[in-house]
Amino acid sequence: MAVSAFQDYPLADRDREWDGGAAEKRIRAWAGAEDQPNAKYRDAHVWHDSDNEDNFTAYKLLIADVIQGKVRAVPRAIMAAGNVMQGSRGGVDLPKKDIDRVKSHLARYYQKMGEDAPWERG
Repeated sequence: MAVSAFQDYPLADRDREWDGGAAEKRIRAWAGAEDQPNAKYRDAHVWHDSDNEDNFTAYKLLIADVIQGKVRAVPRAIMAAGNVMQGSRGGVDLPKKDIDRVKSHLARYYQKMGEDAPWERG
């Protein structure tokens, strides 16, 4: 189990809609990972099951999309991932030891957006 390294992708416009399914397809094409996940594909997700890296279902919390040929972190995707980490939509099934690192990863993007992550709000 592994938290992906922070990539510090530039942010997309804050009002950009988030369509995770469409973003998934664009990220696969950009990464050259249509048949099998690879490192570029992994980096667009916050977490992956390192024991099952050859399976697309091993990757969770996609926060990036390809916009005009460049990968961008999408604020609405970051917020959706943050809400899932707080239990929204049934939460996410991650090993307990990875949860703080996932939150830290997401918090760095919240900071880029000029906000506190949901778990840091008073």
